[in-house]
Amino acid sequence: MTHPTPSRRSVLAAGAATAAAAAVTNLAAAPAAQAAPALPGGISKDKVLIIGMDGLRADRLEAADAPNLKSMMAKGTYAKSLLYTAPMAGTLSGPGWSTISTGVWPDKHGVTDNSFTGSRFDAYPGLLARLAQEKPGLSTYAAVDWVPLDTSGVITSGADAKLVLPQHDVPNDAKIAAEAEAIIRSRNPDVLFVYFGNVDQIGHTIGTGPEYMEAITQLDTHVGTLRTAIQGRPAYASERWTVIVVTDHGHADAGGHGGSSWEERQTFILAEGPGIEAGLRPIDTRLVDVVPTVFKQLGLPVDSAWNLDGKPLQERSGDPFDSLQKKLEPRVDETGIPAGVLGYTHTAPRGWSVINSAMGTGGVTEWRGWTFTTNEFWSRSQRDQWRELNVRARGVFAVADSDEWSDKTFSGRFESTLVSPTYGSLSGRSEITITFMTHYRQADQQTAKVLVSFNAGPPQEIKSYASDVIAQQQSIQVPVPDGATSAHVRFQYTGDNDFYWVVDGFQLHAS
Repeated sequence: MTHPTPSRRSVLAAGAATAAAAAVTNLAAAPAAQAAPALPGGISKDKVLIIGMDGLRADRLEAADAPNLKSMMAKGTYAKSLLYTAPMAGTLSGPGWSTISTGVWPDKHGVTDNSFTGSRFDAYPGLLARLAQEKPGLSTYAAVDWVPLDTSGVITSGADAKLVLPQHDVPNDAKIAAEAEAIIRSRNPDVLFVYFGNVDQIGHTIGTGPEYMEAITQLDTHVGTLRTAIQGRPAYASERWTVIVVTDHGHADAGGHGGSSWEERQTFILAEGPGIEAGLRPIDTRLVDVVPTVFKQLGLPVDSAWNLDGKPLQERSGDPFDSLQKKLEPRVDETGIPAGVLGYTHTAPRGWSVINSAMGTGGVTEWRGWTFTTNEFWSRSQRDQWRELNVRARGVFAVADSDEWSDKTFSGRFESTLVSPTYGSLSGRSEITITFMTHYRQADQQTAKVLVSFNAGPPQEIKSYASDVIAQQQSIQVPVPDGATSAHVRFQYTGDNDFYWVVDGFQLHAS
């Protein structure tokens, strides 16, 4: 997180390697176990431990000496997710932990920076507050050492007992681990949210080099301590424990975050527990999935009226575009995307097609007509043009990007049409509902139209876009004409060196 206060910088003297080494050495010296606070007895055999690791960059985790976390990856599911950037929110801890704890993106929960100004926790409460509303008998505990996570209410609100330490310092991770261990061993909690902040502190002070990697290793020992405490509970054999590890943002190589680089946008969810597949690396997981995952593991329903953006980690999106994952290719003309990143294809999924008969020639190969791609590949093609705000797309999605296509010599205009499969069984139905997620940025000389064709007849326009629509779900109702038995949908886009249109999660239902 970014806290430009003297206490944030007190752990390590800036640029002093000896101080950094001393800090990492001190990190290993855990204090004696803390006396566990009063906590009501739990009521559930389904239990969840959430371990929040501030500022832990996913690629650094994967390279670290972290046997406990690597064991969790082997025994559970590990999924990476990229953050938004401004103007939705900065890659900061305030919006990051708010997204994790509420299960919605910043355009709903309202937190855009570390002030928490504009928060809407009344409409979108944090996880423990939500659990207190829905299942008040659960025994819940929270431990943090970044005070705003307490004062804002985003993490500790609703907890039956909590530990709140001053601005995080090297020994705090060990203190938090010791108290959480004592609670797990000697009390009967149902849900714990345990936060560790020192990796982020070291990232801020000296970057993501060797000291940062060593801090990850030390953090891994705390994870091991808590997992061992769970397994040592007398009632462990009859309990069903889920452990979730999650981070709020990444770090630039030199340290710091809040910007739009890929390094700062890295987050992940790692989970091990009943019903969570071992060794799975899903591409359709996002940071908002923690809350519904916790509810599923506790056997509690998620009310659609909550308007959450997440889904349980173990549930796949079912989107047809995601079936293209194994067909994704490396870059051809793009230069800002690393050569090893597989992220685009022009091959449509089964039943879908792309019409490029009026498409101009030349241009950037990757974006010639509607393309199927991923958030990492697409957003790294060009920063700071709101591609990073495409937060509600999951896995593979379809994009028509005339702006990127025009970055290489071309002639003609960008004109391409994405065509859905034909849906039959409309006899006797009065209406179809077409739903999809769209992320659209408007510019001059650009058109975006949704058209429907019944019984293979002439396409009829049912919606068009003439202004920005940022990562929003769309629902369009269309009457079924008399005698119609089938329908298909078209997404027709034209552009001229301007912006883009994303479509994902398409569904058609008849009623």
